Amino acid sequence: MNAASSGGIRGGIGGGLGDGFGGGIFTGKRLRWFAAGIVLLNGFFPALWILATAFKSELELTAKPITWIPHQPTLNNFIAAFRDQPLPHYLLNSAIVALSAMVLSLFISALAAYAIARLNLKYRGAILTSIIAVSMFPLVTLMVPLFEIMRGLGLLNSYWALVLPYTVLNLPICTLVLVSFFQDIPRDLENAAMIDGCTRLGALWRIVIPLAAPGVFTAGILAFVNAWDEFLLALSFNSAAAYRTLPVGIQMYQGEFSFPWPTISAALVIAMIPVVVVILIFQERVVSGLTSGGVKG
Repeated sequence: MNAASSGGIRGGIGGGLGDGFGGGIFTGKRLRWFAAGIVLLNGFFPALWILATAFKSELELTAKPITWIPHQPTLNNFIAAFRDQPLPHYLLNSAIVALSAMVLSLFISALAAYAIARLNLKYRGAILTSIIAVSMFPLVTLMVPLFEIMRGLGLLNSYWALVLPYTVLNLPICTLVLVSFFQDIPRDLENAAMIDGCTRLGALWRIVIPLAAPGVFTAGILAFVNAWDEFLLALSFNSAAAYRTLPVGIQMYQGEFSFPWPTISAALVIAMIPVVVVILIFQERVVSGLTSGGVKG
């Protein structure tokens, strides 16, 4: 094989690959759209399937071929969801637990984040690293220690059996979010407030917190959603029906010979509504919080 033919082969192969990756179906823009589509499909398909199932009858759900859109939508599943289990009571329990954990998480993480961002701590880097490391612990590894602590304190089968663990589990992410925001706030504003007689804690609540509102909303919603959706601790720490939260209550729906999937789907749709409403109301602040906290000047 001479040099010309070898060069031609290399040119042909290189040109083919270049055309395929540069100007063909595998362009960078198309790859990004493809990846975004996979992420959206992974996130939205289960929710859309649950939503469609909630409006189907049992007969239509098991019919062949599969129907993606209900042919005869019905609200009977939602009626059954409220009839078969005390769903309003589960909703109330979840709201009490999630809101309490959110408030406690924000209060404690704001103090911790302010100390990390403003005080001249000697081991500040080690503290941040420890917070990140703790947040990576699998929940299942913490169950036994948390259970023993709650049992020792006599808090099992109570709201506190979930509020306190959820607060502890939310602290790392809330603290990291708030630290990134507090660091971006000029110190001069706090110094001016303290010169006028404000204490350091007063400067935190009157100056720093309002200026870091997007970060506070972001951390708060993350804490709320984490507590609202949690199942494992809620199932293990509260066996009493009086303190049963929504995720645990939904798994109580059982038929005589099978699971009533349309009714369960209706209950899941009801469970998703508060989270969706909160995110829709505060979406601008959340997006602003996520983007502002992640971009440093």
